[in-house]
Amino acid sequence: QVQVVESGGGLVQPRGSLRLSCAASGIVFAITPMGWFRQAPGKQRELVASITSGGSANYGDAAKGRFTISRDNAKNTVYLQMNSLKPEDTAIYYCNVGRTYYTGYIPSDSWGQGTPVTVSS
Repeated sequence: QVQVVESGGGLVQPRGSLRLSCAASGIVFAITPMGWFRQAPGKQRELVASITSGGSANYGDAAKGRFTISRDNAKNTVYLQMNSLKPEDTAIYYCNVGRTYYTGYIPSDSWGQGTPVTVSS
């Protein structure tokens, strides 16, 4: 019943920007923490950013200063604004539904299909 759908990925030049979207259904979105992960070929999936139901954001080291996570509860959507993109940001980006009834963000097993981001000239 839980559905998670990412969109917005694509090919972008270095120093460019991209905004990813994640629409979630089958949950009470307003009380649900959300997270963005990414996975590059041959590497482990890593947390990029998370946001609590109250709007408190946390970022992985690679995202700090360049990426911004936000949410629009009226649209049941979480966003990842990516600026100053680098080739090393190339990965498949996944959206995750966090667990409720916890303080902060704890991942669940509800994932989207992923949206690929390629940063290249």
